[in-house]
Amino acid sequence: MRNPKILVLSGSARAGSHNSKLTALAAKKLAILDAQVTQISLKDYPLPIYDGDLESADGVPENAKKLKKLFVEHDGVFIACPEYNAGITPLLKNTLDWISRVKDPGEAYRSKIFAIGAASPGGFGGMRGLMGMRTILEVGLGAMVLPQMVSVAKAGSAFDERGDLADERASANMDKLIDALLRATRIELSH
Repeated sequence: MRNPKILVLSGSARAGSHNSKLTALAAKKLAILDAQVTQISLKDYPLPIYDGDLESADGVPENAKKLKKLFVEHDGVFIACPEYNAGITPLLKNTLDWISRVKDPGEAYRSKIFAIGAASPGGFGGMRGLMGMRTILEVGLGAMVLPQMVSVAKAGSAFDERGDLADERASANMDKLIDALLRATRIELSH
């Protein structure tokens, strides 16, 4: 059996983003465990704000088609989800919406295992945004989202000089999430 292919991305495109650091850590941990990892930045796939009239007039943007192709080609997806006002970033929501508008080929959401995490400078560690993300993925898009999540509070000081999590509890939760993602994708590959 081949090793799982995992797509890793952050819902933030900001320079120095805590969630981009979390994404890099997830990619590193997955690669160490022999997953085939593809790490992307949404900054490389700019999309207009979703508008049904725009879609009717111009069709689905090429970057949405490229992103859907990436989702389809991978067995699992790790998304680091910044929290904005107790929700997810407009960048991430817009990206997920545009991908859902690409008709063929393949299934971007229903045939994948998703793992989600967040890093936030606040004390809740992005947990409120993660709950919204879970709802969007599970209820709105029909995705399988692992019950485990990683929530990194006080993210400004959470990462050490190697990009690892300094807090033992957060680090252990990250390891559990990565392990669960790999186990779940391997089970799917065996069917």
